[in-house]
Amino acid sequence: MKLLERYYKKDIDQLTRKRTNEVKIGEDVVILQTENWEVELLNSSCKFVLLGIPEDIGVKANYGRGGAHTAWKPALDSFLSQQSNEFLNGNNICVLGHVFVDDVMEKSNSLEAKKKNDMEELRKLVSVIDQRVSEIISKIIHCRKIPIVVGGGHNNSYPIIKGCSLALNQKINVINCDPHTDFRPLEGRHSGNGFSYAYHENYMNRYSVFCMHEQYNTGSVLKEFTKNNHHLYYRTFEDVFIRENKTYAETLNQNIGFVKNDVCGVEIDLDAITNVPSSAKTSSGISPVHARQYVYQCAKQLNALYLHIAEGAPILSHIKADYKTGKLIAYLISDFIKGMKDK
Repeated sequence: MKLLERYYKKDIDQLTRKRTNEVKIGEDVVILQTENWEVELLNSSCKFVLLGIPEDIGVKANYGRGGAHTAWKPALDSFLSQQSNEFLNGNNICVLGHVFVDDVMEKSNSLEAKKKNDMEELRKLVSVIDQRVSEIISKIIHCRKIPIVVGGGHNNSYPIIKGCSLALNQKINVINCDPHTDFRPLEGRHSGNGFSYAYHENYMNRYSVFCMHEQYNTGSVLKEFTKNNHHLYYRTFEDVFIRENKTYAETLNQNIGFVKNDVCGVEIDLDAITNVPSSAKTSSGISPVHARQYVYQCAKQLNALYLHIAEGAPILSHIKADYKTGKLIAYLISDFIKGMKDK
């Protein structure tokens, strides 16, 4: 079974907007040449590996709006076309490619979430994606590299966590900036239960949710966080921005502190950012600057295993040609890498 759509130099050249007397990140990135990419990656001096997941099946399987399959390419385009300079260059970054999902995406196109049997099929397709993603992530972690994963629904948190856990043979911690805990019941795989599956299947140890929205999480989920407060933790958006009990920086440090004791995955759902086109776009969220601070501080303060940027859906923008979402994701990728460098 094909797992990965590899990118080669011609692919990167097509995405990089070159200019005379300038050097773009896409001109400096590491591009693997051989078919045995795992061995080549293991022997590479690069630290970060860019991977896309152009799917939206997990979102549809959670009764959400599709479109998350459209985030990866514009994000990569924007990232590769940034200047390569003393602040950030491409020498430490490998562009691997994207998870192969063409077959399952094609199957999902004829399925309707409103129909019970179709919903069951959608959730089965999510499990197929789970297997592919976890296998690729496990290989990257075995190579002692840091995956930066873009695109798809937040369902992909589960296979990323699983892949890291299996490669390291241990549970991992995770921090997530998200209006939702994505800790819904184990009812079949979808974008709303990636973290609950990872927790209950013993791939995740401690889970910290930052800037959760109080009215968009079920009472049963909140009770589970209270019951398991040694492993599950949240701080709400309203506590920071409405009641102003603590500052943004203080609250972020609390969330980081909860997962600082071990290796940690860094997650951000673009639903968290005001007016960013996504499956559950919010009119009241954090700002892009806050999102960038979150990613940077997590990278700088934590022993970060990976970065996962989920749920962006440029196709849902009211602007016909939406370049802003891809550019925002490129900023987040850059901030994460800089945070790791600034430890």
